[in-house]
Amino acid sequence: MTTADLDAARLLLARMGLSPEDLLSAPAARPPVPTFHEYIPIVSGAVTDGTRRVYGSYWNRIDTHWGHRRLDDPTPLEIKQLVEHVKTNAVPRRNARGGRSAGEHLIAALRCLYRHAEDDGLIDPADNPATKVAKPRRLPSTRRAVADTRLAEINHVAATTGNDPALDSLILRLHTETACRRGGALALRPQDLDRDQCLVFLREKGETVRWQPVSPTLMTHLQQHADQRHAPRDGQLLRYADGRPITTRRYDHLWTRLGNHLPWVATQQISTHWLRHTTLTWVERNFGYAIARAYAGHTDHNNDAGTTTTYVRASIQEVAAALATLTGEPHSLA
Repeated sequence: MTTADLDAARLLLARMGLSPEDLLSAPAARPPVPTFHEYIPIVSGAVTDGTRRVYGSYWNRIDTHWGHRRLDDPTPLEIKQLVEHVKTNAVPRRNARGGRSAGEHLIAALRCLYRHAEDDGLIDPADNPATKVAKPRRLPSTRRAVADTRLAEINHVAATTGNDPALDSLILRLHTETACRRGGALALRPQDLDRDQCLVFLREKGETVRWQPVSPTLMTHLQQHADQRHAPRDGQLLRYADGRPITTRRYDHLWTRLGNHLPWVATQQISTHWLRHTTLTWVERNFGYAIARAYAGHTDHNNDAGTTTTYVRASIQEVAAALATLTGEPHSLA
């Protein structure tokens, strides 16, 4: 190559607004963009069981509608159209809100797919269509604290009806004392019981963990339940009389039965999560926000209140004191 050739090349680059360095820093070729049918199983295998359980049905719908399409094909408008289709065809329930939850979960499931696609270098963040579609605004929850007299009715019916009153009473007491979520109760193992200090190790959504105080009475019944139903030390604690681990279906059957005996339970769609509201409302009213937050196991710091709790975080001893007052039983940490 002659000097004249180099001068001609430099002149051409200058006219194009480029420099030799720009050619050296040119981005590498992207890997081929997969279809939804190809990519969904990959993401499904990389997420936690909880994420897979929440998004799995929505990924199936995406695969049904767009399985043959590449990830970079759909536009934000097409995503909005799919959201409306899912909302319209959502399974109708008595507490349904026009499919808003289904629409929200579909967008979240898409964002999860595209977030992994960004990490894999398959698309640019600026080209992510799921982030350009807003989730439906959440409506205020209709859940609230259950009155003491109503809670007593629930416990009485659970303890006097059904094919396993001991199991159902234990479930209700566990949720009432700890304010744990359903997933936390189902994940509880015999090895998660600290019998000396009356603590249980809860593993809940978002892979959060915490030691939660319980009353001596509840600890005794949890131990007896595990022993009598032959729960392995590292296996699920809550079990049927024949030793099989319970599932979420036990909760469904329990609240259906309670609704059959207590019409107001069915009318208001009372569920296990109402017990969490009930306990945390009582703790907040009697012991303040910081202790209620610790009691609930909240750890997020996405708002001003969350930032403030860096300085006013409650101790496990304060949580134990609230529990002792709630149950009327002394606790070793209180």
